[in-house]
Amino acid sequence: MFQTQAYEGSQEAQYTLLLSQLEALIHDEPSRIANLANAAALLGQFLNNINWVGFYLLDAQDELVLGPFQGLPACTRIPVGKGVCGSAVQQARTLRVDDVHQFPGHIACDAASRSELVIPLVQDGTIVGVLDIDSPIEASFDAVDQTYLEQYCQVLMKHASSWR
Repeated sequence: MFQTQAYEGSQEAQYTLLLSQLEALIHDEPSRIANLANAAALLGQFLNNINWVGFYLLDAQDELVLGPFQGLPACTRIPVGKGVCGSAVQQARTLRVDDVHQFPGHIACDAASRSELVIPLVQDGTIVGVLDIDSPIEASFDAVDQTYLEQYCQVLMKHASSWR
């Protein structure tokens, strides 16, 4: 059974606890949807000052399709190359955007969002989706957030080969 734990100490110590919680949640669960749903929920209770967190999964038509998330209803499909999520896939790298209103082609699913962090999910060298996190605060994410949330995605994808 999962219990909420107080995140104390340095930002790095808090993220270390988060990574161990993710590992415990998904280590023996074969369902992709269950694991992504729990991963989104875990981030939703861990991260402060966010208004949306979730996953978009790449389909065969080169579109990202909405997956499990926490927050307001969101855009269902995002073409590769469009918005922050589609651009992260096209560029095959994490995008940390301090002000989404300055990002060319930003897709505004939630008008309250001001900053965004999008991390590609990579399985066997291929991008299969993204983790998308929005905040209503400009420049909400820093390099420490990016580093540990990239590790979060790596832990998640380490287990993806056993998912069905």
